[in-house]
Amino acid sequence: TVGDDNGRDRSCCAAMTGLLPAVMLSIAAAASHALAAVVQERLAARLLRESLDPSWHRGSLRLLRRRRWWIAVGLSATAAVLHVLALRYGPLTVVQPLGALTLVLALPLSAAVVGRRVTTTEWRGAGLTLAGLTGLLLLAASGAPTTTLASDEIVILTIATGVALITLTTWASASSNLIGRSLGYATAAGISFGVSSALTQTVTVDVSGDGIVGLLSTASVVVVVLVTCGLLFSQAAYRAGLGAPLATVTSVNPITAAVIGVAFLGERYVAGPTGAALAVIAAASAAYGVVQLARPGSAVQSDGPSLRPLRGRRAW
Repeated sequence: TVGDDNGRDRSCCAAMTGLLPAVMLSIAAAASHALAAVVQERLAARLLRESLDPSWHRGSLRLLRRRRWWIAVGLSATAAVLHVLALRYGPLTVVQPLGALTLVLALPLSAAVVGRRVTTTEWRGAGLTLAGLTGLLLLAASGAPTTTLASDEIVILTIATGVALITLTTWASASSNLIGRSLGYATAAGISFGVSSALTQTVTVDVSGDGIVGLLSTASVVVVVLVTCGLLFSQAAYRAGLGAPLATVTSVNPITAAVIGVAFLGERYVAGPTGAALAVIAAASAAYGVVQLARPGSAVQSDGPSLRPLRGRRAW
């Protein structure tokens, strides 16, 4: 019995040690995503101060001439690479929840840039969002899923995503409410990133099997288009500040990927009706967290174009 206990202890330690690279890479990816979000949010504030429209479908050529835009693109690409590497060392149930740390890291980073403290409301909203999102992801379990999406599934998914994005952006563009418009763009960004994440798995398998030729596929083209749209959508979303849009993107992204896993890849949620009830509670927690971050008059909403730089420091 003692020998069995020692064997289990050694196995547990080995498992924890094996997960360490995945944990470290996931935290690094979250930090890179957080930095990219802060850079994008500061760029959106700058565009508003210059009376330029930062919406996703206008001013795109102006963005290409902005050094900060390319910094954000580079940081986002770095985060994506780190996320893929993390999945090589650890399961999705470990890597995805750690990705939610993006929100926790971005809030103090953004506050430090503009010279203020993170408010209690912001921390509460971030905590509720993080708890709800983590709960949703931990309820997901693999049910011997297929490893890739079939060609017809990619077509169906692309069409459904296109319809969802057109609907969201049309509604957001027509909305007269800044927060509502921002959350509409943020939801579109989260869907774009979530679908591209799901398709990246297919592209990765194709490349490992066919080499560089595997990149010449419909899935690869769709991934590039969706990632580009996601960056533009998120840029437009940060017009209303950082907290609520980032919380929305951070939540919608993995939830979208999880829905695709259930619908197309044979994944499932655990615990049957109990798991479904817990998922509803977790989703409500995440949604309420976003509401807290989007409250009018909060510090999150005051970091817009009227923000003045700290004395002796250059504003972003």
